[in-house]
Amino acid sequence: MDLQLLVGLGNPGSRYADTRHNVGFMVLERLAAAAPTSFRNQPHLQGLLADLGVGRERLRLLMPQTYMNESGRSIRAALDWFRLEPSQLLVLVDDMDLPFGRLRLRANGSAGGHNGLRSTIQQLGSQEFARLRIGIGAPALEPQERKQRTVGHVLGRFSASERPVLDAVLDEVVAGVALIRRLGLERAGNRLNAFRPAAAVAGP
Repeated sequence: MDLQLLVGLGNPGSRYADTRHNVGFMVLERLAAAAPTSFRNQPHLQGLLADLGVGRERLRLLMPQTYMNESGRSIRAALDWFRLEPSQLLVLVDDMDLPFGRLRLRANGSAGGHNGLRSTIQQLGSQEFARLRIGIGAPALEPQERKQRTVGHVLGRFSASERPVLDAVLDEVVAGVALIRRLGLERAGNRLNAFRPAAAVAGP
């Protein structure tokens, strides 16, 4: 995979910082801090942008500032501006249907009920772009209770007891991005999709 654009989905502003819905932002922030590089506001992209590397090795990190439901507008603008194809894109997104700490890398697929992916599919006119779903767990098993608690869950922050698992997940995704660039989606997916954070296995 010729990965050129890595997009983390989330909501802008301090009100939403470190919430479950912003786990895509968290990955990009960790990547940028390790480089180190910094994000700069790019109004023409409706997002914050940082660069890792130079030349053919460059990877652009994009955090849409459109709010989650309109994420696709920023992604479409970035693809057009940099003359990239959806095949050069990877979207990092939270997933309530995946247990907390689990990952799922796919080359394509539906929105699966996620508004950020739905917006991206609408703007690109296609489901053919890679996405890495990062499990945040569900607030409840019973459908009605789950529905009632969804907003509070995704816009809630990770608890102190969840931080060790979250840190392990973020580190694994950072390593996974490098693996995708080196080995491609399928081989990287073999590792990422089998990932189990040691903190979750060990328990408290």
